[in-house]
Amino acid sequence: MTNNHPHAPIRLGEIPQEIREQLGSIRDIRFPRQGCTSNVAIIDSEQGRFVLKRCRGAKYTGWLQREAFVLSHLSKTALPVPSLRAFAEDRDEQGGIQSWLLMDHLPGEPIRECLEREKDPDKRRSILFEFGKTLRELHSTPCPDELKGDETWLDRMLDQAEYNLRHYRVDGTAELLDWLKTNRPAEIGQALIHGDCTIDNFLVRDGKISAIIDWNGGAFGDPRYDAALAVRPKEGLFEWPEDYDAFFGGYGKRILTGEQYAYFNGIYEFF
Repeated sequence: MTNNHPHAPIRLGEIPQEIREQLGSIRDIRFPRQGCTSNVAIIDSEQGRFVLKRCRGAKYTGWLQREAFVLSHLSKTALPVPSLRAFAEDRDEQGGIQSWLLMDHLPGEPIRECLEREKDPDKRRSILFEFGKTLRELHSTPCPDELKGDETWLDRMLDQAEYNLRHYRVDGTAELLDWLKTNRPAEIGQALIHGDCTIDNFLVRDGKISAIIDWNGGAFGDPRYDAALAVRPKEGLFEWPEDYDAFFGGYGKRILTGEQYAYFNGIYEFF
């Protein structure tokens, strides 16, 4: 998601006591490829291997709080999602609010990293097929009642887009938002969605999707939004029809038109 919020690396002395109690003695800590919305550390301790995320600022701490809420309810499903271990909030050295999320570590590497290395075209298509298949399984999973709201998903997203435009730096514009409000696509059945369905948030191990991470956008929403984000072109990926054929072959059908692709990626410009 769009952001311009740098973070300093996590230091052991900063970790809240309630998080440290879950970890016990720490044997090793390393930092995978970092995004800009949070710090991420992989921690090996006497209690096992964990992922620790830290966010700062009202916008990003709210996202992390939402992710903890979503994960707590996805534990009821069969989806390969991290188990929530602890969530905490405190103040940083400057007195600003920060939040912490501790979860179990799941094996695998992001699709992006896997396909950057994989040169065999058949294996690449197989991974994209598994990506689509796993997304269809996600959309077919009954949505926990706690993730359903009174307001429709699209109404909520448009309201949040307007708020973000007024209060944060985003890629979207007032003109784009007006267009989104007046060109809403026909509604389809809602489903459990990931909400940030990119190739960085689906992990691969041995050619299969092993984990789905980063759930702050999880909701009862429009599955076309996930599909639109999943097939956004990247360097060397989704630049040819064969990639789309593999992905939607795994999904089982094409649920997205070109106009709908543009619409839902337009929404993403505000997040």
